[in-house]
Amino acid sequence: MLEVVISKEFEDIAKKVKSGVPLEKDEALYLYKEGDLFLLGKLAQDVKERLHGKKYYYTINRHINYTNICTTGCKFCGYHKKPGEEGGYVLEIPQVIETLKNTPELKEVHIVGGLNPSIPYEYYVDLIKEVRKNFPKVRIRAYTCVEIDWLSKISGKSVKEVLLELKEAGLNSIPGGGAEVFSERIRKELFPAKISGDKWIKIAKIAHELGIPTNATLLFGHIETDEEIIEHLFKLREVQEETKGFYCFIPLAFIPEGNELSYLPGPSAHKILKTIAISRIILDNFPHIKAYWVFLGVKLAQVALLWGADHFHGTVFEEKISESMKKTQVMKLPPKEIQRLIREVGGIPVEV
Repeated sequence: MLEVVISKEFEDIAKKVKSGVPLEKDEALYLYKEGDLFLLGKLAQDVKERLHGKKYYYTINRHINYTNICTTGCKFCGYHKKPGEEGGYVLEIPQVIETLKNTPELKEVHIVGGLNPSIPYEYYVDLIKEVRKNFPKVRIRAYTCVEIDWLSKISGKSVKEVLLELKEAGLNSIPGGGAEVFSERIRKELFPAKISGDKWIKIAKIAHELGIPTNATLLFGHIETDEEIIEHLFKLREVQEETKGFYCFIPLAFIPEGNELSYLPGPSAHKILKTIAISRIILDNFPHIKAYWVFLGVKLAQVALLWGADHFHGTVFEEKISESMKKTQVMKLPPKEIQRLIREVGGIPVEV
């Protein structure tokens, strides 16, 4: 049996984690770089159980990707089409409503898309209005901070005005996409046409001030350094200390297939689990850490529930972003299957 040697430094840091004392950046970086996978997982699970006990969460949701036409051209994305390129599409609002009507027991709709210059501002507001009109009790989680910035530009309205109009239309919350990595080095290399990390944070803060909760993400496993991951997490922690407006953090494992970075291998299972664990440890002021099975795969996402994640996302039904790169259809995950996966790891499934 492999013997794990625990250093004095690890023991000291572990005591802080178990006591609920926030770590310094150098301590978090040490855990991430040097910490044993299983010991790190145990620490993260201690934090998770302090917050949620044996409960694990999921929802009955559906993803709507309303357009794949986008002007940003991010190198890690194989989903987007340039304006005029073959294969580009825009969903008409009645199509979206009909799709949602065919989703039994729907609790939440997750709406994101590309930055499409052919779609007028009114479409975005009307889409929310029609979803709310047809589904009064469904949670509408729509438009990332990147999309909100785009709506501000095409409408001539301020970010605050856009958010207020969407909230009045029926928007409940904002997904966490578009954060990528809060590193100017990486932004200039991989997604120079997208808003900066500072601007993403500014928009999230405005949403929080208006009573609109948001999620947050990290895209990892490409060209980022360990230091940049830790810096990203600490920036999110700092914002959460100030606003208390983040609901869930989603570590997104980079998909290497079907994009300009296909020469990279993508993150290993070891890297994924350590990243989820360190996220739970640093972001103990976030209610939830998500095991996003759409990107991780169902089996690894189930394991992630033992490395600090407490939210298994939901039924999804379809998700075109990962499908376009993996060339594999995302099948819906029935609630009973999610419940089974949670119970197998000793958890109590809770529908939200």
